[in-house]
Amino acid sequence: MSVQAPNAVVLVRPHRFHPNPQTAADNAFQRTAPSSVAVAAYQASTELARRLSEAGVLVHLFEDDTGAHPDSVFPNNWFSTHHGGRIAVYPMFAANRRGERRADVIDFLKHSYRVQEVVDYSGFEPERLYLEGTGAMVLDHSARVAYAARSLRSDPLLLERFCTTFGYESELFDALDSEGRPIYHTNVMMCIATDFALVCLESIVDPVRRADITHRLEASGRTVLPLTLTQVREFAGNAIELRGRGPRRLLAISARAAASLSPSQLAVIESSCDLLTVDIAPIELAGGSVRCMIAGIHLDPRSVPTTNPAPALNTADDVAVVPS
Repeated sequence: MSVQAPNAVVLVRPHRFHPNPQTAADNAFQRTAPSSVAVAAYQASTELARRLSEAGVLVHLFEDDTGAHPDSVFPNNWFSTHHGGRIAVYPMFAANRRGERRADVIDFLKHSYRVQEVVDYSGFEPERLYLEGTGAMVLDHSARVAYAARSLRSDPLLLERFCTTFGYESELFDALDSEGRPIYHTNVMMCIATDFALVCLESIVDPVRRADITHRLEASGRTVLPLTLTQVREFAGNAIELRGRGPRRLLAISARAAASLSPSQLAVIESSCDLLTVDIAPIELAGGSVRCMIAGIHLDPRSVPTTNPAPALNTADDVAVVPS
């Protein structure tokens, strides 16, 4: 068991996916996509859901066939769940991402899990204050630390407000890519698992803060695996630890990202987790990878069976589709 690694997730399968023009200005990871990308992205997200379910992760799969929200495949940016029955809903930087917030997802979680409180920060959008969930923050659930790289999508005021409400201590720092631009989301340069942390230390501008972050992670008992900026470009930091049906935890990561890891890095990871790699190249054109696609559920399930028409299935052959 690990408080860091959830065993249930929410995914959103896009029917009309394309990279979001409203996020291209500060997301240096985005690329131009071919006209066929929507079909390929649908297939890639389906494959991720299938592979996770096959490994024993409980998958709640929601559909988005509207076409109005290009980044809906990345639900971890607009909500997060927390031990003790709490959900946070977040303010989004791009106007066309705000419609990704879905009442049916929250209602489903309330119906299937023990939810005591929903804390909604979306009202800060008119003030141009944003905090894009577990994209903007990488949360150490065991040590209660929220790591955040400063950007347009991670406002320091909201970070402190979140930490006060949810019981985390903030670690805010500046992180730049190879061209000197702020890294738009912390979760592309940092992944915290139970026994190790993947982090691009060279992107952290201030050497004192770099040393602080390293010490903080090591003090939590983790092995720090430094990533290069080149590996970050391959989405090596955009991974998430999960629990399936087996005795060992899983590290869900894209095939592209896994291929960029060194043998020594893989040895440390595989001493703690089994790698679960999926080719999601079409979705990575939008500037996010596997971690961005997965909203982990850190809530207790209801002990009494519910009558919800779409309970998640934990089988190798099927993934429950939650009707919208």
